[in-house]
Amino acid sequence: MDANEYKNYLLGIIFYKYLSDKMLHYAVDQLEEKAENLTQAQAIYAEAYHDPEIHEDLKDALKDEFSYVIEPQYTFTQLINEVHSQSFQLESLQQGFRNIEQSADAFANLFQDIDLYSRKLGSTPQKQNETISGIMKELAEIDFAGHSGDILGDAYEYMIGQFASDSGKKAGEFYTPQPVAELMTKIVIHGKEDQKGFSVYDPTMGSGSLMLNIKKETTEPNTVQYFGQEINTSTYNLARMNLMLHGVPIANQYLNNADTLDDDWPTEEPTNFDGVLMNPPYSADWSAAKGFLDDVRFAPYGVLAPKSKADFAFLLHGFYHLKSNGTMAIVLPHGVLFRGGAEEKIRKILLENGHIYAVIGLPSNIFFNTSIPTTIIVLKKDYDKRDVLFIDASSEFDKVRTQNILTEANIAKILDVYVNRKTMDKYSYVASFEEIEENEFNLNIPRYVDTFEAEPEIPLADISANMISVNAELKTAEEELFAMLGELVGTTNEANDELEAFKAILKGDHNG
Repeated sequence: MDANEYKNYLLGIIFYKYLSDKMLHYAVDQLEEKAENLTQAQAIYAEAYHDPEIHEDLKDALKDEFSYVIEPQYTFTQLINEVHSQSFQLESLQQGFRNIEQSADAFANLFQDIDLYSRKLGSTPQKQNETISGIMKELAEIDFAGHSGDILGDAYEYMIGQFASDSGKKAGEFYTPQPVAELMTKIVIHGKEDQKGFSVYDPTMGSGSLMLNIKKETTEPNTVQYFGQEINTSTYNLARMNLMLHGVPIANQYLNNADTLDDDWPTEEPTNFDGVLMNPPYSADWSAAKGFLDDVRFAPYGVLAPKSKADFAFLLHGFYHLKSNGTMAIVLPHGVLFRGGAEEKIRKILLENGHIYAVIGLPSNIFFNTSIPTTIIVLKKDYDKRDVLFIDASSEFDKVRTQNILTEANIAKILDVYVNRKTMDKYSYVASFEEIEENEFNLNIPRYVDTFEAEPEIPLADISANMISVNAELKTAEEELFAMLGELVGTTNEANDELEAFKAILKGDHNG
């Protein structure tokens, strides 16, 4: 089983334990009891749950708080007791999953990717049981609900990042590296850090990690509204878990499992958002059917993104859902900056309307799923100028093992230049619309930011002195070589004749 598969098991079971631990702690508090550990909490909860006088009130309190109730026989703590007593059955965990999924729409099909009876877990039911029991034992020592703030959510995020590192190309389906996510988030929320009810939209949300960064950058984290869509069902479920583990209220989550390009979403209010963050699949295929020319997202441009390169289809989708005073940041390959045809026509219209605000070149090998250099394109709807800020940050990074990483200093430098729209030698440049027009709407960064470093001039006297020194070294080396050759003797007459002929050729070439 590769990392992309077993992450579903591990992260899903962690999430189930989190729901169980959180409910046990709350139940003990509601019963005005004290428990030093989860084992004691389980005993208190089980006794109260089976007390006919308080059973219904306790269930109602839990349902109101969490929208789910885990019966005492299905809590993670009870199941781990059965693991230790060797009476655990996979069906008990499966039933616990089912009960959660059926408790509320927010949990529907949440654990559907966890096949507890997969032969990849073991060739027999006993071995499958042993594999899952082993995972549960490793997790049993951790009280997932006993931490405050985002500690658990950040740990979960870290684990997703580790799975991304191990998953190779499949990582791009669910994860944006944190430094890139931090940079994009700071750009999108700039100037609105204190806004209540900030709405963020990611129509290719993966595990939700990109839009969750808004929570770290705002002073009103509990009011943020999260809108996200994801085509891959496994990844969609991962995002749902990720948001819950970060303490995002279910009432603030608006997530959808569908194809963003084929199925525009959301189509009911609200449809526009304060910030749009996107890291879509690069140069993906899409239908590009002619009917899309009448789609409100693409109609204003008169052409569609090429069938084999959906980059601009994703960009225009996100841009359509941006508020008039909002900011959008999207990561794409550099080809979108200079390719011709339909993409050039779309670029031209966006530039003529003043919608492309900045183009930021990132280092190569910064994502887990590709080594190619990428670019962040920043778009706005209400920018009253038509100039574009270009930043070439491609050579500023730290190398960690095989990956290039943006450091906090790298991010701070980019943000300073971005916020102040600075022109810096060999790093950034604000290009006027006229310059861009002269370049036929080509946004390739080297056309605007010259990073060429001239070779230092060397005086002729130094060059001739160096040549004399090299010639002297060569003469010495040749003399040593001929001295060693003179000591060689063939072991037979024939070998000796060959050796003498070889020496004569070498000396002849040298003298010639």
